[in-house]
Amino acid sequence: MDTTTSVPPEVAATQLLFQIGTGHMAAAALQTVIKLGIADHMAARSVPVADLAKQTGANEDALYRVMRALASLGVFDEVSPRAFALTLAGRMLQKGQGFHDMGLWITSPFHFRVYAEMLHAVRTGQPAVEKVTGEPVFEHFARPENRELSEIFNNAMTGFSAQVVPTALEAYDFSGIGTLVDVAGGHGMLLTSILKSYPTMRGILFDLPHVVAGAAAVIDAAGVNDRCTTQSGDFFKDVPDGDAYIMKHIIHDWDDERAAQILRNIRRHLAGKKNGRVILVETVLQQGNQPDLGKLIDLEMLMMPGGRERSAAEFGALFKAAGLQLTRVVATKGPLSLVEATAT
Repeated sequence: MDTTTSVPPEVAATQLLFQIGTGHMAAAALQTVIKLGIADHMAARSVPVADLAKQTGANEDALYRVMRALASLGVFDEVSPRAFALTLAGRMLQKGQGFHDMGLWITSPFHFRVYAEMLHAVRTGQPAVEKVTGEPVFEHFARPENRELSEIFNNAMTGFSAQVVPTALEAYDFSGIGTLVDVAGGHGMLLTSILKSYPTMRGILFDLPHVVAGAAAVIDAAGVNDRCTTQSGDFFKDVPDGDAYIMKHIIHDWDDERAAQILRNIRRHLAGKKNGRVILVETVLQQGNQPDLGKLIDLEMLMMPGGRERSAAEFGALFKAAGLQLTRVVATKGPLSLVEATAT
């Protein structure tokens, strides 16, 4: 006799809503195991939770319950009662791996406080972070007392660059560029990676003073000190002179008016330059209801800096407002595309 039963649509819909509604619980659990360094203590195939609790100074029962919940989501594998192994996702939480630094940022208590005020952002159209902190997010990061938070954010961006740079280099040909300016380039992971692949190219890393101050180690490690310089300033006023400009996840931080101002400042330096171009490394939103990380990042832009993710058509309109012309969108194997424009 067939004993299989289908889940009633209302039950399936409720389960979906529970999955969405409990997302902050999973994020808090993830933050906890990253901060404790649990994944770094799990080189062995199977590790008793009692050992992990002892090594990290955690309560054994509480740690077990957190790890059990994360195992149900695919982060750990409970291979025997109260003993866990790492899944591939779990290994990415180890220091130096793909999601460690981003995980610290995206699941941080700061994020929880900001996202608790999403209703304010939806009602007013203003970033919720400004209600929580009383100031724009990047001004908040720049305060000396928020240095640790700023480092968490910048490390997350550097780590994310390390994930997307190989796919960008594979998909896009940077040949013919004499001096490449990385505008708001953080610690320089993207720029130094490009310079390593193009040994005749020179680079300028441009960002706020407190950001470029942390770039020396990345530039040193890449071995491009002789071809890479740093400058600091305000990209709403001007940018360094170069032959081409690249920005990764920068234009999405700003509304159309302020994004166009940055692009206009770049355009002034491109007039008459052979191979002069702007290259944005950004999410390009797709139509339809399919899963799209960009649509969640778009909420981050709403809540934090007040910017937005854009479709190809929206990028075209933005470039036109700045005196530029969209020339092509180059997809990569990662979540970001390269959006290219030239001066009109």
